[in-house]
Amino acid sequence: MASAAEQLAANLNFGALAKAEELKKRIWFTLGALLVYRLGTYIPLPGINPEAVADIFKQAQGGVLGLFNMFSGGAVGRLAIFALNIMPYISASIIVQLLTSVVPSLESLKKEGEQGRKVINQYTRYLTVVLAVFQAYAIAIGLEGSGNVVQEPGMFFRISTVITLVGGTMFLMWLGEQITARGIGNGTSLIIFAGIVAELPSALVGTLELGRQGAISTGLILGVMVMAVAVIAFIVFMERAQRRLLINYPKRQVGNRVYEGQTSFLPLKLNTSGVIPPIFASSLLLLPTTIASFSQQAGGTGILATMAAYLGHGRPLYMLLYVALIVFFAFFYTAIVFNPTETADNLKKHGGFIPGIRPGERTADYIDHVLTRITVIGAAYLALISLIPEVLISYASLPFYFGGTSLLIVVSVTMDTVAQVHGHLLAHQYEGLVKKAKLRGARRK
Repeated sequence: MASAAEQLAANLNFGALAKAEELKKRIWFTLGALLVYRLGTYIPLPGINPEAVADIFKQAQGGVLGLFNMFSGGAVGRLAIFALNIMPYISASIIVQLLTSVVPSLESLKKEGEQGRKVINQYTRYLTVVLAVFQAYAIAIGLEGSGNVVQEPGMFFRISTVITLVGGTMFLMWLGEQITARGIGNGTSLIIFAGIVAELPSALVGTLELGRQGAISTGLILGVMVMAVAVIAFIVFMERAQRRLLINYPKRQVGNRVYEGQTSFLPLKLNTSGVIPPIFASSLLLLPTTIASFSQQAGGTGILATMAAYLGHGRPLYMLLYVALIVFFAFFYTAIVFNPTETADNLKKHGGFIPGIRPGERTADYIDHVLTRITVIGAAYLALISLIPEVLISYASLPFYFGGTSLLIVVSVTMDTVAQVHGHLLAHQYEGLVKKAKLRGARRK
C-alpha cells in the first residue's frame, strides 16, 4: 500500500511545473552544471598522443579501464582532465566514515550537528586531494611506460598531469556540491549518472553493429534487452520495498484536551544503503587494479602483473572481493544512516511503542534484529545485480560493461531526482493554497 505522500505525489499536476519558478531555476542550473561536466570530458591532458591512447583502450575494453571509463563518461578513454572523475572523493568519504566510527574525536564532531559536519566535510576534501595526487601521479608514471602515449616524458609532464587531474577532481567535487545545494538531486550521484547515460547510446550502437556483422548473435542481443527491462523492473521493486513496523501511541491528555490513541508505521527500506555499496566497492577495487593494468601494459612483471591477472573481470578472486565489499558496505552504510538506539529513544520520548515489545533497550534490539535481517536480503540483491555484468562479459562476450551496476545507479538516481521534483512541486502547490487562503481572508475583512 502506497503512503499518503506517495499517493499525493502521484496525483500532482505537472502543468504546475511551468508556474514553479524556483523549481525551473534549479532544473536549469542542474542541466547547465552537467553540461559543463560533459564538456570537460572532451578536453584532453596536455602532451598526450590521442592515437596511441585509442589503441590502448581498444585492447582494454571490457576490463578494469573499461569500467572506469564508463563511470567517468568516456573521460578515461580520451584521457581528459576529468579522467579521475569523482572517485577520489568517494574513496575519501569511505575512509572518513570508517574513521568516524573508530576515532573518538571524529565521532564527537559528528554529534555536534551542522558545525561538526562542516569540519568532517573539510577533512574529506583534504583527503580527496591526497588520494587524487597519488592516483594522478600513478597514472602519469603508467602513461610514460605505455609506449608512445606521452610525447615528451619527464618531470614536467608528471607535474602538469598531476595538477590537471587533481584540479579536475576538485572542480567536480565543487560542482557536485553546487548541484546538491542549488539544483535538483544529489550532485555526486548525478555526475556519475550523467557519465553512464552519456556512454550507453554509443555502446548500444556498437553492439548493434557487431550484431549486424555477425560477431554477436541476434538472439543474444534481444536476450540482453529483455534482461535489461527485467532488471530495471526488479530494481524498482526492490528499491521501493519496505518492512513496516507497527507503532502504537496511547491515549494522552495535554491540558484540557484528550488525544485518542494513534497507529502509525516505522518504514525500514529493504535496501537502506541505496547505490552506495556498489560504487564504494568499485572505487576501492579500481585503485589497485588500474595501476596494475598500466604496469602490465608496460610489460611489467611481479606483484602488479600478478594482481592484474587475478583481479580481471570474471576471475573468481575479483568476484569474491567485489561481493564481499558490497556486503560489507551494505551493512556498514546502513549502520551509519540508521541508528536503532536513537530511533527507540525517540519513540519512547513521544510515547510510541511496538506491540509486544518493551520501550527502550528491548525496542532497539528488536529494530536492530529486523534491520539486520532485511539488510541481508538487500545486500544479496545488490550483489546479484552487480554480478550480472561480470557474467555477461565473461561468458556472453559482450564488448562493453552493461548491466546491473550501471542500471542500479541510473534507476536509483532517477527515482531520487523525480522524488525531489515531486517534493518541490508539492511545496509550490502548498504555497499557492496558503496565498489563496490569505487573499480570501483579506477580502472578508
